[in-house]
Amino acid sequence: MTKARKTQIVIVGGGAGGLELATRLGAHFGRENFDIILVEKNRTHIWKPLLHEVAAGSLDANLDEVGYRSHGHAWGYRFFYGAMEGIDRTTRHVLIAPILDEDGREIMGRHRIRYDYLVMAVGSVSNDFGTEGVAQHCIFLDSRAQADRFRTKLLNHCLRVSRTLQADPDADASVKVDIVGGGATGVELAAELYNSAAALRHYGLEVFDESRLKVTLIEAGPRILPALPEDLAKAAHEELEALGVRVMTDTAVVEATADGMITRSGEFIAADLRIWAAGVKAADILADMGLETARGNQLVVKPTLQTTRDDRIFALGDCAWFVPAGDTRAVPPRAQAAHQMASTVFHNIRALIRGTPLKNFVYRDHGSLVSLSHFSTVGSLMGNLIGGRMAIEGRLARFVYVSLYRMHLIAIHGWLKGLALILVGHVNHIIRPRLKLH
Repeated sequence: MTKARKTQIVIVGGGAGGLELATRLGAHFGRENFDIILVEKNRTHIWKPLLHEVAAGSLDANLDEVGYRSHGHAWGYRFFYGAMEGIDRTTRHVLIAPILDEDGREIMGRHRIRYDYLVMAVGSVSNDFGTEGVAQHCIFLDSRAQADRFRTKLLNHCLRVSRTLQADPDADASVKVDIVGGGATGVELAAELYNSAAALRHYGLEVFDESRLKVTLIEAGPRILPALPEDLAKAAHEELEALGVRVMTDTAVVEATADGMITRSGEFIAADLRIWAAGVKAADILADMGLETARGNQLVVKPTLQTTRDDRIFALGDCAWFVPAGDTRAVPPRAQAAHQMASTVFHNIRALIRGTPLKNFVYRDHGSLVSLSHFSTVGSLMGNLIGGRMAIEGRLARFVYVSLYRMHLIAIHGWLKGLALILVGHVNHIIRPRLKLH
């Protein structure tokens, strides 16, 4: 007797939305008649809003990351390590690029993974808008590897300055960091860098302190944090300047060099390290799949989050382009949107399998929060839930900000293990080093 073929659901991308969806599908359908496969080019998951802390060294990603393979074993899905390089919609296959080791030798050749239903959850990457020199001279914060690279370079420059000051205490030595982009990532990184610099004196760099850190935050728009109400953005601006950050608004960067940034006005802003955090786009590969895309390569989806040209393919998170009825703007690329979309896609895949009606995605804007390390947190809550916004600052805002990550832990680990990890996180906050220096 021939064994019935399993229904195969493939999710490409293990970010917040993709991992939450794989967890729910695996737990719901199990392995007997279904095969839930998560394809991801990284071996571990870390919540993307934490990458600025990894970059600054104030978060040890080894303690907070989630291994896909062990997590999949626990939650009923299979993890496949690899990068998508295309899809074959005729035969319903995801095309996986060859896997190479660090020496460039092939571990596994190019191959295909069959799907009955496919979910694109590949997230977004930084958009340099074609600005000259950015790809060559700037660091992005799209992955843990990039955050680790920045941290290593930062520590090396801090060590160089410290040695210079030991030899000559009156030397004009500093670490200069240019951050392009006044959104949440750029603002949070700028503040976190000062938190880390203040802690270095406790780790062998006694002569180095935050006064030796020179951070310039460059924003092309009229103000930083455009997603927040103007009064909160102004408060964050003032807080950054109090820390020592030079905040430049209405300043467009036209070129990046090995030594700094050149603005449209011709000003040169020197830097040892250059971070590009201005704008996001979906991966270029999405534009070559025969599916409808919007600007920034995002996949255009229907209210059910199915792609417009193929009902068996869904998209969620940053790589999905969805404009709610009656609105003129697409759902913003935020973790809360990916979480909500994952819930809708879970419902609609079940509905397709059962032959029941699908439901439309309804985005509920719970507001925006920005953490300025331990110095301050600002944000607005409720969004369109109550037809307005409630501005919050200080401890309440910090509590809500931290709660977002805790909700993500519960979503991917369940209540019991999620609460246990939150408790462990509190203990680690007390006993582990303030900085990751390796």
